[in-house]
Amino acid sequence: MTMNAMTDMKPETRQIPHYRPAGNEIALFEMAHANGLPLLLKGPTGCGKTRFVEYMAARLGRRLYTVACHDDLSAADLIGRYLLRGGATEWVDGPLTRAVREGAICYLDEVVEARKDVAVVLHPLTDDRRTLMIDRTGEELKAPPGFMLVASYNPGYQNVLKRMKPSTRQRFLSASFDFPDPATEQAVVAQESGLDLARTAPLIRLAGRIRALSGMDLEEGVSTRLLIYAATLIAGGMGLDDALEAAVIEPLTDDADVRTALRDLVATTWG
Repeated sequence: MTMNAMTDMKPETRQIPHYRPAGNEIALFEMAHANGLPLLLKGPTGCGKTRFVEYMAARLGRRLYTVACHDDLSAADLIGRYLLRGGATEWVDGPLTRAVREGAICYLDEVVEARKDVAVVLHPLTDDRRTLMIDRTGEELKAPPGFMLVASYNPGYQNVLKRMKPSTRQRFLSASFDFPDPATEQAVVAQESGLDLARTAPLIRLAGRIRALSGMDLEEGVSTRLLIYAATLIAGGMGLDDALEAAVIEPLTDDADVRTALRDLVATTWG
């Protein structure tokens, strides 16, 4: 596994990131952590799932291992493998194994993207056994208090080949995430980008209009993350049209006709 796929965050060296709750998700996470229960976060891209996990890990003072799941991610990437170092072969723990040993939080982002063998590894960790089997070393690790498994996925992208099986989904507590209400989203965009509230208001209106579109070839509406990117560019002095082109229109679609329609929507929003 490459280091860019995993984030190892030490609680003693990081600040609690900014997060604005939308419901009872903080209480749910704290209860799940206290009782050793796994948690599944469902919601569209860029709606704050990862930021929420980072916030909760810092709030609870736990080390966080974040794994960005992808098509080639296997169980061995999570558990570990033997590597050749200095002419000798030695075992190197993967992020899931390290989290179990340390009583940390392991966050599997977009877990349905991983290979099918990953689910087999997760099942014993998501029931009353709370164990991780390492076949290559013959170890059976019992997860200590403090260990928590958190996963996320985007239901809107599910298809026949990339769908979480009920046998896996029903092992997790679940919480649905969505884009914030306009007032909250405006405050978040302003906080994260440094752009003043008045200038972020049209961005939020634009986001609402894009998300309300039907019949257009868009897999998803614009994310809060992209709005923050756009506001950051604007705050840095980039022109409005250029910022929106780079941070909203181009990331949303490759279709020329759809891009034209989005530019028309921008023009009416700021017209």
